[in-house]
Amino acid sequence: MRNDISKLPPMERLLAVMARLRDPDGGCPWDLAQDFTSIAPYAIEEAYEVADAVSMGDMAHLCDELGDLLLQVVFHAQMASEQQAFDFGSVAAAISDKMIRRHPHVFALDKISNATAQTIAWEEQKALERAQSARDEGRRDSALDGVAGALPALTRALKLQKRAARVGFDWPDVAPVLDKINEEMAELQAEMATDNGPGMADELGDLIFSMVNLARHLEIDPEAALRAANAKFEGRFRYLERALAVRGHSPKELDIEALEVVWSEAKKLEVS
Repeated sequence: MRNDISKLPPMERLLAVMARLRDPDGGCPWDLAQDFTSIAPYAIEEAYEVADAVSMGDMAHLCDELGDLLLQVVFHAQMASEQQAFDFGSVAAAISDKMIRRHPHVFALDKISNATAQTIAWEEQKALERAQSARDEGRRDSALDGVAGALPALTRALKLQKRAARVGFDWPDVAPVLDKINEEMAELQAEMATDNGPGMADELGDLIFSMVNLARHLEIDPEAALRAANAKFEGRFRYLERALAVRGHSPKELDIEALEVVWSEAKKLEVS
């Protein structure tokens, strides 16, 4: 079996490679030392690297990163198989069943006219599944069920707000959202005036949450908007470093007024 791995079809080969790495008899010591908790951060990291490859439009890089992400799925499935909990086949079967169940207009006789209607139907099916899960667990279901706690804070805030909005907990337009932002800013400034550290953190969190709500009402992904702002800042700051180096300086040698002059140059050149 070990000598024939290279001859297997790609998916079977990957599963065999992972099983070999986790084999107590001659496997990789590092892979054998891992568990679900230690591996979980790598899955998150690889998902972000996939998103980065997509944003760059680099198909070769995307192919490579998707492979890294798939490896994380296979790794978890292999460890679960060792515990006789489930295996990769169970994972593939479960997601296939879910996709068929959530697309009755494709795999059954239901008809859906457009993407908007499909989104509504998708969310309705997910809500039914969450409600059933709650009943199975003997608890009352909530509109917020299933919003993972490990999500990045901006993404989780957006998902929580969307879930609440689906059951009517939402402002009808953007004007009250802007009012709320101003209210939260005033509350933050009040805490700053008293130098109340915990209070400032609390009010800053409320302000950021309200900004996410504004992004939702404007139909802007806050994570994407912040990534773009990060990229813009990075491009301009790297220009500032290069420009100062040519002039024989570094940023820490100059005051903020002098740095602002070079920063304005970067903005005029639309460096991003």
